[in-house]
Amino acid sequence: MSSDQSVPHLNPGNVTSILSLCSKVTLDGTNYNDWIRNIKMALSFERKEYVLETEMVEVDPDTATPEEVAAYTKHSDDATKVACIMIATMNPELQRIYEDYWPYEMDKDLMEKFRKQEHIERREVVKAFTNGKPKDGESICTHMQRMHGYVERLRKLEMSVHEDLVVDIVLNSLPSSYDQFTLVYHLNNNQATLAELHRMLRTAEDGMKRKGLLHVNPPVLAIGSG
Repeated sequence: MSSDQSVPHLNPGNVTSILSLCSKVTLDGTNYNDWIRNIKMALSFERKEYVLETEMVEVDPDTATPEEVAAYTKHSDDATKVACIMIATMNPELQRIYEDYWPYEMDKDLMEKFRKQEHIERREVVKAFTNGKPKDGESICTHMQRMHGYVERLRKLEMSVHEDLVVDIVLNSLPSSYDQFTLVYHLNNNQATLAELHRMLRTAEDGMKRKGLLHVNPPVLAIGSG
């Protein structure tokens, strides 16, 4: 460790605490946003987040000023520690890919790679959500759980989805047996959340079953010859 007190260093206790915080999320290729959020929180506490934002440029010790050499030494020292923390919180496959990267280059490459994947996943989830329909013989609860799962996934992908739009999409996904329910819902100017709509639909489903208006797995009529 350098005797220059102007260059802060992570002591073993701090390293253990930071690793404990960061290791709560291990980067596996699908959770970049959660992982980098943990990393940035830890680095912000140690005032080392700049290594993710600033590319490290080498200096010539023969021509650089003492201040420039000191700044480079500090940057290199901090970047080495941060790189170790980032690598330690990746799965083995990613560790092999990024073990020789500096934090700045590592984060840029990860951001480009995984945000591109997230864009593709977001598009696929939106398509599945907006085209979602109950399967034959499926209860409304199962359908609603699946639709709720789409919404939660979009929010984890940092896509803002307004509750009113979610409810409209779900109402539009209902089969024709729920036309009366949808009509009454709009006539009453209801402003339900997705969870409230789920309860309302479950009550409506139970009522239609009791009245014989809703059939699950309808019988098949077989007609023989003669």
